[in-house]
Amino acid sequence: MTQPFPFSAIVGQDEMKQAMILTAIDPGIGGVLVFGDRGTGKSTAVRALAALLPPIRAVAGCPVNAERLADCPDWAEIGSKRVVKKPTPVIDLPLGATEDRVVGALDIERALTRGEKAFEPGLLARANRGYLYIDEVNLLEDHLVDLLLDVAQSGENVVEREGLSIRHAARFVLVGSGNPEEGELRPQLLDRFGLSVEVASPTDIQQRIEVIRRRDAYETDTTAFLKRWRAADTRLRKKILAARAAIAALETPEQTLVDCAELCVALGSDGLRGELTLLRAARALAAFEGADTVTRAHLRKIAPSALRHRLRRDPLDEAGSAIRVARTVDELFGAFATAAE
Repeated sequence: MTQPFPFSAIVGQDEMKQAMILTAIDPGIGGVLVFGDRGTGKSTAVRALAALLPPIRAVAGCPVNAERLADCPDWAEIGSKRVVKKPTPVIDLPLGATEDRVVGALDIERALTRGEKAFEPGLLARANRGYLYIDEVNLLEDHLVDLLLDVAQSGENVVEREGLSIRHAARFVLVGSGNPEEGELRPQLLDRFGLSVEVASPTDIQQRIEVIRRRDAYETDTTAFLKRWRAADTRLRKKILAARAAIAALETPEQTLVDCAELCVALGSDGLRGELTLLRAARALAAFEGADTVTRAHLRKIAPSALRHRLRRDPLDEAGSAIRVARTVDELFGAFATAAE
């Protein structure tokens, strides 16, 4: 099996990489929505980050990757108490997937051959404690997107059908990607994703050349290329793990809460998801950068990703959503960062 492209070797796309890293530090931030051109490294970044993270410990044969035997669901027939290490799961959800395949359903083969009513787990079970990746999420049926976002928020998959009553853990980071030219997500669904980033093909010639050079080196001699970037990925892994450990002790001043609320009110963001996501993302960023306190500088960096997809359309303002967020941040915090930030 081919090893994923190293995360540290991805050229450019800094906002996308930042969003992926922050959700690795704090999965509670929510999913990541990546909109942009084809061939800009969206799926590569997801698989690269999962490969970068340390392996998870899971009970051998557990369909939901439970860390302890006591956490394995009752319906799962576990033949071993052995705990093994396995890579962080990255599960692809194809556009044509049925609801049964996603959430799980009655095991028809077992019912017919043995006359037993048993549950066949779906993609959500396999994605537990990992990533669920949906390419062209804007083309996925709305009822499936609703279902996925509800499960991602609750951390539990509930199946009530065909005489079955099943519950199992389903904690994963939902990553959706798509091309805006092929359709948009409904606003109420956009709001449910934690972060949203926009990616584009690089226009700088030297950057494009570097992309070609690295991809060619990876495909020509994968082993040598992975060895070359191993140290950089190791450093990044250590920073992510250190941030996970430090985030609980991070100081969040009262002024940060005020800033989050004022920014969302100024932008006209509905509900409170904007403030909550902005706060969690800024806290994760501060921990990643080794800071002791969340500051306006962290809010400034993460605001476009946390808020651009929550804005109402303004027919009188043709500026892009990221520009509107940056403009409002400058109006509230000042056009230039200060030492106080």
